[in-house]
Amino acid sequence: MCVIHRRLFEILRRRNTFIPGTKASAKTTVRVLIADDRKCVGAALADLVRLCQHEVVGVVASGLEAIKAYATHHPDVVLMDYAMPKLNGTTACIHILAKDPAARIILVSGWASTVDLRGAGAIAILPKPVRLKDLEETLNAAAQSPPK
Repeated sequence: MCVIHRRLFEILRRRNTFIPGTKASAKTTVRVLIADDRKCVGAALADLVRLCQHEVVGVVASGLEAIKAYATHHPDVVLMDYAMPKLNGTTACIHILAKDPAARIILVSGWASTVDLRGAGAIAILPKPVRLKDLEETLNAAAQSPPK
């Protein structure tokens, strides 16, 4: 799967067939922290974020690492997997929001119900596999949303 994703990413980049956003000059660059325990998925999400013309400040593999990386990088948005070892995404989301109520966290899940995830305080939930258009719209909306 990762090999296919990488090839697609390279083809799109070389051909310039996908140009995210409507007007590059009016678009705000969003600093994104990615948390996913599967290295391949974290790398794929990072590539998608970059295709959306946003900045990846870090890719971590657990909820605990996400909490530490948030304190270090202070990203505009956290893109966090629900099911991770050591501390799942929902619990990490709650911890981050307890320290910074203005944090903008988007939870990503392939199987958890939206009811389970909304209670964590996330501003959005994206289903896996993440579609580029959905990711771009969600990141752009997150950048424009007022802090909680």
